[in-house]
Amino acid sequence: MWPRRLNVLAIPEPYSQCEPMRTLRYLLLGCLSFLTATPALCQIKITVDPSQTDHTIAPEIYGQFAEHLGGCIYGGLWVGPESNLPNVRGYRKDVLEALKQLKVPVLRWPGGCFADDYHWRDGIGQRDQRPRTLNIYWGGEETNAFGTHEFLDLCELLDCEAYVAGNVGSGTVEEMREWVEYMTSDSQSELAQLRRKNGREKPWRVKYFGVGNENWGCGGNMTAEYYSDLYRRYATYVRDFSGNRITKVANGPSGRDLPFMKTLVGNAHEHADAFSMHYYVLPNSDWNVKGSALNFPESEWFSVMQQTYQVKELIEDYIAILDESDPDKRLDLYVDEWGTWYDPGTDTPSALYQQNSIRDAVSAALFLHIFHEHADRITMGNIAQVVNVLQAMILTRDDEILLTPTYHVFEMYKVHQGSSHIPLTFESPIYTCDSAEAPPLNPPSSFKADAQPGKPWINSIDAVSASASLATDGTITVSLVNTSPTDAYPVEITYAGNSLDHVNGRVLRSDRLDGHNTFDTPDAVQPRSISNLKTVGNTVQFLLPPASVSTVSATHSK
Repeated sequence: MWPRRLNVLAIPEPYSQCEPMRTLRYLLLGCLSFLTATPALCQIKITVDPSQTDHTIAPEIYGQFAEHLGGCIYGGLWVGPESNLPNVRGYRKDVLEALKQLKVPVLRWPGGCFADDYHWRDGIGQRDQRPRTLNIYWGGEETNAFGTHEFLDLCELLDCEAYVAGNVGSGTVEEMREWVEYMTSDSQSELAQLRRKNGREKPWRVKYFGVGNENWGCGGNMTAEYYSDLYRRYATYVRDFSGNRITKVANGPSGRDLPFMKTLVGNAHEHADAFSMHYYVLPNSDWNVKGSALNFPESEWFSVMQQTYQVKELIEDYIAILDESDPDKRLDLYVDEWGTWYDPGTDTPSALYQQNSIRDAVSAALFLHIFHEHADRITMGNIAQVVNVLQAMILTRDDEILLTPTYHVFEMYKVHQGSSHIPLTFESPIYTCDSAEAPPLNPPSSFKADAQPGKPWINSIDAVSASASLATDGTITVSLVNTSPTDAYPVEITYAGNSLDHVNGRVLRSDRLDGHNTFDTPDAVQPRSISNLKTVGNTVQFLLPPASVSTVSATHSK
């Protein structure tokens, strides 16, 4: 029924480190089985029952993050109203329109490390009169042309919620309290009148407020005990004004630091609405030699996928800590910084700028599947970052933009936002990379290693991940990820209930493991229709290509 197909995925020389003869072997097997129509080695069989939903996938899981770093704000989101580039009140028109297509649910700002040296009064008033300050974390001078008004107006243009990160590291309680009043009070107070003088009559809605950022590191190098005490103090003065209801977020650890999270939750859970965690994937798990965004060996492809899968166990560990203090699940868990991080290239135009390949798209889809599964606690995620920094949605160059493979995953998956999660059970084939090595146990960084002493290193992972949801209009969407760089798998999805009215499928893939878009070829990697999609009664059948992300949406007959 499902003939083994020739895999045309090109694997350049660097990728031959895992099983050096894999490429030749696979091509020979593919040609032979194509001629003899030998059945596939493994068929993925998935049953979807839309009557068995468990929780809602919060739209904010698809949140974005913008920091005053590199080309994210200036030249990315903001060019100013006097710019020759097409803009809407100073915001890049092309970037704005592209982000609207994603239905961005929430945007986090101003950092990141930048947040704990940001003083909000520097960013209000006439732009040409704002002070120039130093960006002590990411270098250069900060013009403060993009401040509170510009950020909150952008959130309104995008129709998304605002997530503001307050300054605990170098700021005062009074400064934080006054910022909240300035943004959200509709009174006749001096601060509300100052906002009106600066051009904003009505207060903004600010739904989320982070009390500090990475205060265990760049936000002050604090212990969990010290930060949790400071959190309680600062959070006391993050008040609700004029009907605005703020969700207060305590900043948890990055990577694996269970003692920090346990202490923080134990000391601060009565004063918080949510706790955050950060999780970055580095191919080499070494902050000094992270790995390249392009031209990488297959062992580094595998490492990215393996580390992405590891976040599931870490999330479950942190949820268990929350459960101890909060069995009624009042508190939420936010993964408010996540994504891939590589060494800068030789032609990097700005700080933390990196290319974005199909590898990043597959990793992002895996992250989102894990967030879906735990959406009873995880109600926000913020990928780092939205434009020109790390795992960006968009890259800009002068008057040009390109949409990255990760952007396309967010666009393909936006149908999951606000939908009901449908649990799936199926048997995945295994993807093994023999040359994949364990990361060092103690990388030279304040981030914690995910490898643990005494824990065996596994060089095999599930090749296929799947997630499903039911939208309010009755549409059932199944998204699938194939982490294997060489193997295609036939998939059969069976829908419980009546026959299907309408089915469509899209796939994102590339002929190279580092396939990516450039300004010369901006559409090299983009979603395409699944050409071999077949519907029979209440089943859908198709071939899941290697190194790919797919979505299949279907509606039931009434």
